[in-house]
Amino acid sequence: MQKIIFFLLIATCFVSNGFSQVVGDNLSYLPEYKEQLPYFQELITGGQYAEASRLIQGNPYFASRQFEKGTLSINGIVYPEVPLLYDSYLDQVVTFHPIFNQKILIKPEKIDRFVLSNGASFRFIPGNSGYLHNQNGIYEILGEGEFIALVKRYKSTKALREMSQFDAVFVDKSDFFLWKDGKFSPVSKKSQAIEILGLNRKEINKQLRTAGLNFNQNPETFLQFLVTKSSENK
Repeated sequence: MQKIIFFLLIATCFVSNGFSQVVGDNLSYLPEYKEQLPYFQELITGGQYAEASRLIQGNPYFASRQFEKGTLSINGIVYPEVPLLYDSYLDQVVTFHPIFNQKILIKPEKIDRFVLSNGASFRFIPGNSGYLHNQNGIYEILGEGEFIALVKRYKSTKALREMSQFDAVFVDKSDFFLWKDGKFSPVSKKSQAIEILGLNRKEINKQLRTAGLNFNQNPETFLQFLVTKSSENK
């Protein structure tokens, strides 16, 4: 109990400054912070994570099935070196409770942003309720400008017909969006992105050819490029 109170007092001090800070910037607090982090209530009050069925081949996670140290921003406070997993099948962010030896869910609506060890950055963005795979509203950020380029990483399952120890297999899928002022605009081809961003078609096509970018081959880099160009032209 003393540990929780101690850490909450530290967190309160950070919040009172009125802007986002990184917990542990003051190095004298860093050892205590690392010791107290598992007890911080924002991280450990979610429900217990339920593992996917072992009858599904593969795993439900984005990037890695092992906990890796990531960065988590909640209520304007940034927590470094947090053990994180992103389950893209359930659209859930998972951390680890060292005392009870359990995987714990972090409520999506609490999350400002989280960054995994491979550099992939995600945000909870409300809305897009008409999109079938929205689930808990966690999207990967590809690029930011006047518009934000997003990708929804999700996994579905496909039944296996051949004789196997598995009933199904996880399949990775992605859908792309441009987001501005709360509006999600789906992007499935080059012309859609150019139109949504209001770019000069002739000029941007020339620049895309010079950069060797193609939506079908590499939609992530393609959308990053267009979002940057759109901001430069404003």
